Amino acid sequence: MSVSSYSQAKLDKKYHFRISLQAINSASKLLDGVCEKTSLRHISRLSDEFRANIFFKREDLQPVRSFKIRGAYNLMASLSEEEKSRGIVAASAGNHAQGVALSCSKLGIYGVIFMPTTAPKQKIDKVKKFGGLFIRIELIGKTVDDALKAAQEYCNNENAVFVHPFDDERIIAGQGTMAAEIWDQLVSGQLDRIHSFETQNADKPVDIVIVPIGGGGMIAGIASYFKQKNPTIRIIGVEPAGANAMAVSLQAGSVQRLNTVDTFCDGVALKSPGNITFEIVRELVDEVIVIEEGQVAKDMIELYQNEGVIAESSSALTVSALSHLGEEIRGKNVVCIMSGGNNDIARYPEVVERSLIWQGLKHYFIVEFAQKPGQLKTFLESVLGEHVDIVRFEYMKKNNKETGPAFVGVELQSAEEYQPLLHRMRESGLSYRSIEAGSDLHQFLV
Repeated sequence: MSVSSYSQAKLDKKYHFRISLQAINSASKLLDGVCEKTSLRHISRLSDEFRANIFFKREDLQPVRSFKIRGAYNLMASLSEEEKSRGIVAASAGNHAQGVALSCSKLGIYGVIFMPTTAPKQKIDKVKKFGGLFIRIELIGKTVDDALKAAQEYCNNENAVFVHPFDDERIIAGQGTMAAEIWDQLVSGQLDRIHSFETQNADKPVDIVIVPIGGGGMIAGIASYFKQKNPTIRIIGVEPAGANAMAVSLQAGSVQRLNTVDTFCDGVALKSPGNITFEIVRELVDEVIVIEEGQVAKDMIELYQNEGVIAESSSALTVSALSHLGEEIRGKNVVCIMSGGNNDIARYPEVVERSLIWQGLKHYFIVEFAQKPGQLKTFLESVLGEHVDIVRFEYMKKNNKETGPAFVGVELQSAEEYQPLLHRMRESGLSYRSIEAGSDLHQFLV
């Protein structure tokens, strides 16, 4: 289930642009030969499902497998020789770190990169690979915010240059180069796609752009470009429910800080947006949608199974937003930013688990069995039946007790089977307790 958290009408609004088209076009020239001009791919399955032209901007195909090289290189290449000699400091869960690391090696700048201890090993290894002898990694804290704090303290103590992951105009302009490419790709017609709907025109080749939001640098850059090209283009941001700092801040009218974040969508799991990015998003972005992590997990799996796209959770947010928008996108040209593909395969069991629970297909119980022969057989035949699978069963017989608890995980073929299952459990006379997803007990056992 998804919820719209923030939207505002901007009819006949006169915009103020902090990031100019010139700044974004200059960044495009600087990045020529450094990063890929990634493909814009028409997605037939989603286009047919939503009766729209759905495109993926494939930033997962960058050398660092995310968009972050754009902003990082644009900022670092603009440093003076004196600034470069002092070295740089950065903080990231992985994607910005890889962009900074590659920029360090290309520009010959030494850097220290702070990453949270929860960063996937695959991302840490890639940072080492891209940076080589030019970077050093420091693992600290559990979130990007923890790493940011440590990096800023180090930067102050060592007089190094801080390469912010999002809250810097040079970073924002670099990320905005994605929008310039999308515009050129749609206007030129040089696309790997099939036209299902003829809605294009040169003045408005795209109707809606959907962008993941973490700190806000990417959506700030993309919105800055498109709103100057055509202010009627709708810019929609997407956040996960467990890390919706931008949506909360927009509702409050000022930058807010979350107490905790769910790190499932690790690339956007920030407690607070940037000050610069917040102001740009408030000015230029039309709507911010909040999506539950379970839906994101489901869409990650479907992207892999149908399109062969290994999307990280932050990328899949934009696909999850499509079902929320529904009729709004019918007959429109819609671009989903696939922001990155740095996914650790070791995380897929968690992805599958979250997906099944969100769809109502997987449930856990603690069931009290009488300590006598035939109890499990009765449970299997009378309660579960032939359409419910046991996917986890842990039981220990206890001496001198009439009953013993078992931890039971079941998988259903459809969510509609859950209530009949509960009815059969009640009718059987078994004492049981349902373990709700997200509860402390669920996190401990699962």
